[in-house]
Amino acid sequence: MSRLASGLQRLRRSSSQWEVLWSALASCGLVLFSQLAVAMVPRLFPFLSLLAMLPIAGLVFIAAIVLGRLWRRFIGVAASAPLFVLFNILLLWGVYVFVIRRETSSLLDMLINAECTLLLWGFYRILSGDPGIVACDSSYLEEAGCKDFVEAIYSSEKLPMLSRVRQCTWCKANIRGYDHHCPAFGTCIGQKNHRLFMALLTGFVVAESTYTMCSTKYITRCISSGTIRSENPVSLNIVISTTLFSILQVLWQIVFLMWHIYCICFNIKTDEWINWKKYPEFQMKEQPRSDSEVKFVNPYDKGMLCNIREFLKPE
Repeated sequence: MSRLASGLQRLRRSSSQWEVLWSALASCGLVLFSQLAVAMVPRLFPFLSLLAMLPIAGLVFIAAIVLGRLWRRFIGVAASAPLFVLFNILLLWGVYVFVIRRETSSLLDMLINAECTLLLWGFYRILSGDPGIVACDSSYLEEAGCKDFVEAIYSSEKLPMLSRVRQCTWCKANIRGYDHHCPAFGTCIGQKNHRLFMALLTGFVVAESTYTMCSTKYITRCISSGTIRSENPVSLNIVISTTLFSILQVLWQIVFLMWHIYCICFNIKTDEWINWKKYPEFQMKEQPRSDSEVKFVNPYDKGMLCNIREFLKPE
């Protein structure tokens, strides 16, 4: 069982095929609009280097997403974040196959096609998988002496079987080993799909880096060989815009990946790090007085090697 993001939930619950179609079209349209907006950057600033275009492209992309969301709200069409990610993967893959591929070596060609295929497979797996949902059982409440399941979770020291079960504020699911809700993948990240999430995040960084390398070679060869003027300006601008998009994605994804590696090494979840004051097991008072300062302590940290082994241990 999987808790998808609100957009994907609307797709599944909808009894109308037209709503599904309009949502898919809205997501696809938002991808095309944002990419075409970024493609205007090399069109308007052809004298700038890729590095100089990056901050401009970032601002244009954010503005395009905001305008796209406002337009969707105006026309009343619900889009889906997972579909937005899916269409971006397909767009990058399509630009590579139809434009960049002829300038790429056979080895790189096999590599990038394999990476995109694995990304789509992993994307499907994480969307359709169970993040570790724990069903609300009345026997838990009776044993812990709590009024509701959320209270039982916060008092998990009374009930070891609910240890590290947290409630997602986005989809209200109770997830064992809950880390965060990921709108991009349309599901909560918990004990059962955390490893797949890390593999996917790493896969996105690797695939987008490979794409950036291939597209940069294509642009460089066009410039050095003097064929840049004979190239279709639309396709060339799309290659540059998708390259800028990939670089921007890699920059924040590397930071995000490093954060999750840190959390794995110290056996702490993102939700626990942010909301540790909500969970008694992370609180330590210097003195027994009620007004004494509460400090953070991680009772789950067993040392870096043990923490990594615990994370990699199969269910």
